[in-house]
Parts: sequence; C-alpha cells; structure tokens
Amino acid sequence: MITDKINEMRISRGWDKTDTPAILAKSIVIEAAELLECFQWNDDNYDLAAVKGELADVLMYTISMCLDLGLDYEKIIVEKFEDVKKRYPEI
Repeated sequence: MITDKINEMRISRGWDKTDTPAILAKSIVIEAAELLECFQWNDDNYDLAAVKGELADVLMYTISMCLDLGLDYEKIIVEKFEDVKKRYPEI
C-alpha cells in the first residue's frame, strides 16, 4: 500500500520524528508552487515529467499529513464530495 511506502521512506530518513502538521502544510504549499512553475510561461507547453514529479511531492506530503493526523484520506475526499454536492448542485 502506498501509505506504507511513504511511512517507510519517512522513518528511514528520520522525517517521522521532525515533521509536524505545520511543516507538512508549508511543504504542501511550496511543492504546489513548484507545480505551478511548470506552467508559468506557457499553459500548453510544459514538461510532463516535471509535472509528475511535483504532483508526487504534493501527494506524498498530503498523505504524510493525513497519516500524522490519523485521517483517512479516502474518507475525507468522499466527505468533500458530499459537501460540494450540497453547495454546488449539478447543472
């Protein structure tokens, strides 16, 4: 499971002892900004490998934060779907 691989990587590097929710939130924003940089000069001509790398960083930090907070990322996404359905009805 991907969460196990992320946890193994964090433990093997000692990041599990130094990461805090605040550090992970900051890291998510930083990596999201790096993802945005992939599209900075041209919306249509981008390096797909760079996009994949930055998406992976965002996802790994996000999953790490969920793990540290004891949150099930699939469950909170499903809950968000329900919230969006209520606030934004289908057209």
